[in-house]
Amino acid sequence: MRPEEFVTLLGTLRASAILRTQIAEAAAPAMDAAIRAGFRIVEFTLNTPGAIDRIAEFSRRDGLVVGAGTVLTVEEARAAVGAGARFLVSPIVDEAVIDEAHALGVCMLAGCHTPTEMMRAHRAGSQVVKLFPAPASGPAYVKACLGPLPFLKIVPTSGVTEENARLWLAAGCFAVGFVGTLFDAEDMRAGRFDRIEQNARRSLGSLG
Repeated sequence: MRPEEFVTLLGTLRASAILRTQIAEAAAPAMDAAIRAGFRIVEFTLNTPGAIDRIAEFSRRDGLVVGAGTVLTVEEARAAVGAGARFLVSPIVDEAVIDEAHALGVCMLAGCHTPTEMMRAHRAGSQVVKLFPAPASGPAYVKACLGPLPFLKIVPTSGVTEENARLWLAAGCFAVGFVGTLFDAEDMRAGRFDRIEQNARRSLGSLG
């Protein structure tokens, strides 16, 4: 999948499931629950134990696009893509990581908070910009940023819930990422993957 194909798919599906946990044994069944609910773009953060193995496992499945999150170094980018990641996500703007994503032929979502950071990431070649952390004003912040910078493809990945996902999209977000509200920490610890599946169905249903 070429980067531009991923961008088109993300803009069409409008949502991804992002899993971050320290409970290694819960990662695969939790993501399976999200996939059963309909998520097709999924992300494992690299600070999840066994993330590279999970990326390799899930990237072999038909109909899924798997990415790596919390990518902080060129070496991590190479390891993730080597395992099958088709997009890379970082909480920061790092030109070396963005350049490596280009060299590896995958889409990059660099983490930004201010308009200056978003423009810096865009000029460096980050096809999509990850809004992180979520600003207090939420969707209104995105709308304000897109006023002078309408060409940006902004994807918030924190602060997104089933209650406000539609508001983020209405403000002009390219897509949204569901993290903690989808993979509830207590559900993960208790192995309540049926509840995660229910959360995932409601999350996708909330997009409108």
